[in-house]
Formats: sequence, C-alpha cells, structure tokens
Amino acid sequence: MLPCCLKTPATMLIRPDLRAHVHAFYSFARAADDIADHPLLDPQVKVARLERFADVLLGSEGDDVPSATAMRQSMLETGIVPQHCLDLLTAFKRDATQLRYKDWDDLMNYCRYSASPVGRQVLALHGIGEEAWPANDALCSVLQVINHIQDCADDYAQLDRVYIPQEMLAASGARIEHLAQKMATIGLRKTLNMMLDKCEAMMPQARNLPRCVPDTRLKCETSIICVLAGQLIRLLRKRDPLRDNVKLGKIPVTGAALAGIARAWF
Repeated sequence: MLPCCLKTPATMLIRPDLRAHVHAFYSFARAADDIADHPLLDPQVKVARLERFADVLLGSEGDDVPSATAMRQSMLETGIVPQHCLDLLTAFKRDATQLRYKDWDDLMNYCRYSASPVGRQVLALHGIGEEAWPANDALCSVLQVINHIQDCADDYAQLDRVYIPQEMLAASGARIEHLAQKMATIGLRKTLNMMLDKCEAMMPQARNLPRCVPDTRLKCETSIICVLAGQLIRLLRKRDPLRDNVKLGKIPVTGAALAGIARAWF
C-alpha cells in the first residue's frame, strides 16, 4: 500500500526535466502495489510476480513488466541505484504474506520499506543524499500511517489485512473484529488516537525536510505535504474512519498549499 499524498505522479511543482523520471517511478510502484493488493491472487503468485519485477528492473529481458522496463531505463538515464525500487518490492511482498503487525516497531519497519523509499527516490533525483533521510522517513511514515487509519475498515473487509498494531489494540481493550462495525468502538477510537499521537510525535522531525531541500520547487512541495499531514492528523482525531470518508476537501487542500509555500521560506 502506497502512502497518501504519494500516490499520484509528478505535480507541477516537480522540475520539468525530472517529471518523466518521477512518473516512471510512480508507475512502477503503482503496478507492483496493484499486484500486492489484488484480492483474488494467491500470495505465492503475488510474490512470484513481484520477483519478476525485480528481475526486469535488474536487467532481465522481457516485455511482460513494462513499468519495470521503463524504470530500468530511467535509472540508466539518471544514474539512480535500484535500491529504492527493490525496497518497495520488499514491502509489497510483505503485503502479500503478512496480514497482522505485532507492535509499533513492527509497523515502522514496514513503513521503512513501503513509504520511505518513495521520498528517498525523489530526493535522489534532485541530488539530495542521506542527510535528508531522517526527516524524509519521518514524513513518509506519518503519511503511511494516516493512510492505514483512513483505509482500516476497507483493508480488513477486502484483504483481511490489518496495519493497526495488535499490542495497541489489546492495550485499549479493542479487537480486530471491531473494524467490521459501522462506527469505531471506544477501544478502537482510543487505539487510533494512540497511533495519531505517535504520528504527531514524528512531525517535528518531518517538518525539517523542507530545510534539507535546496531545490525551490521540491522545498515548496515537501512543505505543503507537511501541512497536509498535520491537517489530516487533526481531521482523523475528529472523524470516524469506519463511518466517514475522511479526506480533505478542495478548500483545505488549497489552504494547505498556500500555507506550505509560505512556510517553505520561514
């Protein structure tokens, strides 16, 4: 599962000369994610197909995985190493085989492979190295957890996949089966708030990311994403993801864009 705010191809804020490469990466990620999330495929079939993605990415011939072929060409043109793509495939294979997460550390390890590589790839395309990874990883992990909370009912109903840590559920007196109800129980609401508390604690580090980015366009984009993440955390505290479609409307998104651009320079 790709994190929210990182599911779409390059925006107008990305440098024009990099948009095709960002698009190639997103297309690769989306195609692999679709396999991992396919409700009818057997887990072993999913893993085999995802391994084929890796083979083509690393040079194997074949036209059966066009997104991996395009990504390989992008890497040849940019000199970016395949590790970020391979990390994503690690997460997607985990999606195919792991349906539960024991605790917060287990979930953060998943985010390290499912979310962080997305930001790391974009940073690498802009010539930004590992010094920005701590802030990037914090922001990407927050976005991933937000996505998990937004989609918790659908993930359980459609894939029997639960990203909410089992230890947190138990500590709140909640059960996985509560995700099938029409509204969150008191215990489940407490669990989701615990997850949001963890996200809130990561936001100060996440907000350092724009300061690590010299590129004006990317600085603005990362700043906007930080504002959006903060808004979504607050919205998820107020609304029930089992009952409501918890998304930001056009007016809040526009406001976040303006606020993010302003904050990028202060």
